[in-house]
Order: sequence, then C-alpha cells, then structure tokens
Amino acid sequence: MEFVFFRIMKVSPSFTFLSPGLQDTPAADGGRPWPSYVGQYIGARFHNYAVSGAVCSNSLTPRIAQATGELFPDVSSYQVPAFFADRQYTYPNGTKFMGVPPESTVYAIMIGGNDVRADGYLTDSQTKGTTIADYIDCVFQQIDRLFQRGARNFVIHTLGTINTTGVAQRMLEQVALVNAFALVDLEGLMKDTHKNPSRNLNGTVSYNVTGYINRCSLNGTECVRYDNDNRDAFIWYDELHPSEQTWRSYAKNFVSIINGRSKWATHLSA
Repeated sequence: MEFVFFRIMKVSPSFTFLSPGLQDTPAADGGRPWPSYVGQYIGARFHNYAVSGAVCSNSLTPRIAQATGELFPDVSSYQVPAFFADRQYTYPNGTKFMGVPPESTVYAIMIGGNDVRADGYLTDSQTKGTTIADYIDCVFQQIDRLFQRGARNFVIHTLGTINTTGVAQRMLEQVALVNAFALVDLEGLMKDTHKNPSRNLNGTVSYNVTGYINRCSLNGTECVRYDNDNRDAFIWYDELHPSEQTWRSYAKNFVSIINGRSKWATHLSA
C-alpha cells in the first residue's frame, strides 16, 4: 500500500527527488510525524509532502516564515505540485521514483489549523474579499486536482478541537463552520480523547487535557517546555498543535479508517 500525506514536515520536499530520510523529519511538536506510525502499523510506504506552518493557499491566508522572510510552502502551489513532479520523476536507468497505483494508494489531507488561527481568519488577516468558504473550496480543489491525475482513495479531515483551550469564542464558531463539510471526524475523536484520555494517551502521571507542553512568548521568540518529562500525558503540544501521543493515537485510528472500520469516518464511493 502507498500513503500520500499533505500537510507536518519541518523541511520542504524536493520538487524532483524526495529523500526517504526526510520522511521522519520531526513534526511541529518535535516528535515523530503520525504518517510514520501509519506506515509502521500497516507496512505501507508513505510519502509526506506536509510542511509545518503551511496553509491551503497563500492567496487566501498568506503566512510569512520569520526565519526566511518568505511565504510558507502552501498546499495548492507547492505541496500538491511537488507530489506531481515526484510522481513523474524517473531515475537515469529508467526506473520510476514513485509508484502510486490508484487501487492501493490512500491520499490524506489535513489542513486548516494555520488558516483559521491568529494571522489568519481568526484575526481577519486573510486576503481582502475572501472568506472561510474560499478556504473550503481550496481544500476540495486539491482533491479534484488529485482525482484528475488518477487518485481515487481520499481521507479528508476536519479541524481538531482547537477551540477547547478557551482562548476565543470565535475559534469555536470557525471550527464548527469549517467542519460542516468533512468526512473524517477528527473533532469528534479529539473530543473523545479530551473526555477519556486513558483510551488514547499512555502517560504515567495524571492526564492533562487543557494545558500544553511548549509555552512561548507572544512573538514566539522565547519558549519553555512545561513538564517535558511527562509529554505522553498531554493532549496538546502548544496552543495549536496536538502532542505526539495524540497523533500516535490518531495513526492507529487512521489504520481503522482506511480499513473501513472506524466510527470516526464516513465512507463514500463513486
């Protein structure tokens, strides 16, 4: 089985060659990216085109990386085109770099946290004249692009429960609006983890479902790890990103999703 994922890696994949060593580059929480766990659990090869900090389209919610002063590589103009380019790449000996047979390849898209956060729709920082509806259109436009190139099996995610930290009522409204369209209920799964952490986390101390590990100043320049020795007990890594253990739990559920046995997904077929 092949597994193609769009959206957590800290480095940008090459347009012509994606080194297998980049696949386990740490996620935004500093841990192992959850697609790597999926590959481990079911023996699938995975191709990770996710970029930490990315949005669906910089034409809607442009985000500048402070380290480089440049836009984050987004899904629409970088990540999906990078996959298309890698798919066409052939080694000098004529062997294709990537084989993605339609019947046994799953395409997963998980995007939205950076789009609706501060510096995005939450603070009215989107491009003038655009709305969250444009963001939703953007997500499905990427599905259509992949479908036109032969992709047939998709896993589309809701936003997680990024409103449960209680920072902004408006975030609750935005999560509810965006999640009205999705097929994988990531919100429901995370609510279940919030209510029943022992089902999904494996910490050895009391579970922490409202706090987070990485605490930074408002400008993000100074960060302190809180209770770093007990990271497995936290749902959240920071104000936006779930912890590695939350993602590991999701990876197990993802295996059930692609096998058609998860209560957190609605399965549709053409």
